[in-house]
Amino acid sequence: MRAKRTSLVHIIYFSRLNLSSDPAKRSEQIGEIGRTAQKKNEFAVITSFLVIEGNFACQVIEGERSSVHDTFDRVNADSRHRDVQISEWREITKREFVHSFKSAQRTPGNETLFAKANLLPMLQRGTPKASAIHGLCLALQSDTMSRQGIDHLFV
Repeated sequence: MRAKRTSLVHIIYFSRLNLSSDPAKRSEQIGEIGRTAQKKNEFAVITSFLVIEGNFACQVIEGERSSVHDTFDRVNADSRHRDVQISEWREITKREFVHSFKSAQRTPGNETLFAKANLLPMLQRGTPKASAIHGLCLALQSDTMSRQGIDHLFV
């Protein structure tokens, strides 16, 4: 007997970022990515988590099949991303991310999580594992929420 198909999917992708080398301009560009993504994701009922590591981005996007497809097409067409590659696209039974858009970059406060995931060498080779991206996104979400006093999620 075949498993029932669900319309809830997630996609995990990575890309090279095409952003300014000037730190202030780069920060402004990243902020604009976040503001735009949040508005569009809320409208499309998408949840996501974006990790920026050096000149690379990786993201988990969750939602209804057509919304995730449209969102990924927007990312792929965005000139701030290049060499966009899908690591995983699959059906899921439930969402794991809470916000329409959250992002994280390496900081002294989350250095341990980034070091454990060891994504940068994989990104530089163009071979990041979907499980490593997914695990880092979940760990960063959990870390952020625990800092806010939220110790578990009922998603």
